[in-house]
Amino acid sequence: MPSFFAPLALLPAGWTRDVRFDVGPRGDIVSVTAGADGADAARLDGPVLPGLANLHSHAFQRALAGLGERAGPQGDSFWTWRDIMYGFVRRLSPRDVEAIAAQLYVELARHGYTGVCEFHYLHNDPTGERYETPTEMADRIVAAAAAAGLGLTLLPVLYQNGGFGGTAPSEGQRRFVMDDDGYADLVERLVRRHRNDPQVRVGIAPHSLRAATPEAMARACGMLARLDATAPIHIHIAEQPKEVADCRAWSGTTPIDWLLSNAEVDGRWCLIHATHATPAEIEGIAKRGAVAGICPTTEANLGDGLFTLGPYLKAGGAFGVGSDSNVSTSPVEELRWLEYGQRLVHQARNVTLDTPGASTGAFLLEKALAGGAQAAGRRMGALAPGFRADFVVLDAESPALVGRAPDTLVDGWLFCGNANPVRDVVIGGEWVVREGHHRYEDQAAADYAKTIRRLTA
Repeated sequence: MPSFFAPLALLPAGWTRDVRFDVGPRGDIVSVTAGADGADAARLDGPVLPGLANLHSHAFQRALAGLGERAGPQGDSFWTWRDIMYGFVRRLSPRDVEAIAAQLYVELARHGYTGVCEFHYLHNDPTGERYETPTEMADRIVAAAAAAGLGLTLLPVLYQNGGFGGTAPSEGQRRFVMDDDGYADLVERLVRRHRNDPQVRVGIAPHSLRAATPEAMARACGMLARLDATAPIHIHIAEQPKEVADCRAWSGTTPIDWLLSNAEVDGRWCLIHATHATPAEIEGIAKRGAVAGICPTTEANLGDGLFTLGPYLKAGGAFGVGSDSNVSTSPVEELRWLEYGQRLVHQARNVTLDTPGASTGAFLLEKALAGGAQAAGRRMGALAPGFRADFVVLDAESPALVGRAPDTLVDGWLFCGNANPVRDVVIGGEWVVREGHHRYEDQAAADYAKTIRRLTA
């Protein structure tokens, strides 16, 4: 069993000195010993944090970032951006998707994410037909995560309709659409294939209430319960005001209210973009124990709006952060802008907690670690026995952190500068990043550059 030694580590009880971690053969922490010496252990040379789960990603959109920033003739919105995305996705081959995902996952690891929830809906070939190997595109995501050493929660997306009430899908959505039998076959193959892999968890993702009918969603959830009753379920829920209005026209109520009233929402569920929620819905999500998936940089980029964070936290709600469209690949930026958005709304500082003297950064990180791990359905996010041996080592000599006392380190990481102070990353007991360099970064960058040059030629 490999062992690691940290002069300073953030354990569940707080910052602790001289900690030894013994790791089992499947990459889990077996024991944690404080006040130990570093004999016969690999040294984690800097303050050590648990690895964070990125709870919402569309990997292929990493290559789209920056290509939708031109003003249109009649104004722009989420819906015009979506048309750009549809045009882009028509051109992607399986090899392209793997190259883009690998580059993204290398970037995520370098910034301190040690797991990603991939909301994967690019299933079919450009004509809308299934590949000869039904899991072709999903396998490319798994391969990219393995190359980057990143833990993966793979969430095949159920996408069948173009709007509420079973509207037929558009031409631009044909690469996403699967019927019930095809979708069940895909999920079952993936669950059985990866059931014993500690680095891969498979769940499902009904795309949204506009893209999956209630009947189809119920069948998918029932199918997953038979395969893995504890697996995560993610859904886009109330991202845009138009989405809420269209749901009212279809059902007489809002998407969140409909879901809470008609589905067995519990701790397995992650509600992505619960941006436009009423006070009662905020209470309802928290009461059910679901996770609110918040993606501040994408929600800003697309003009979605701001999640009602304060009342949700007071209700005891769980949350995590995700990179979504991958205009940013850093957890620092997601957590920083989660807080800054609230400051702008309330015109005050340190608004996410009301405990005098408490660290805003530490509070945000603690909540995001727990909520992200719950949404991922994986034992991660804490430096404790039974959890994944995911260690994020900060550079104590970086300008953001140098000379800081332990209880100010997380605030320095999240709120000071734009340089990345992550020095080393260990995922599942394996070194992935050393001195700021990812073991796969050169190959990933070369493959990505080749792909982008072809796509933009």
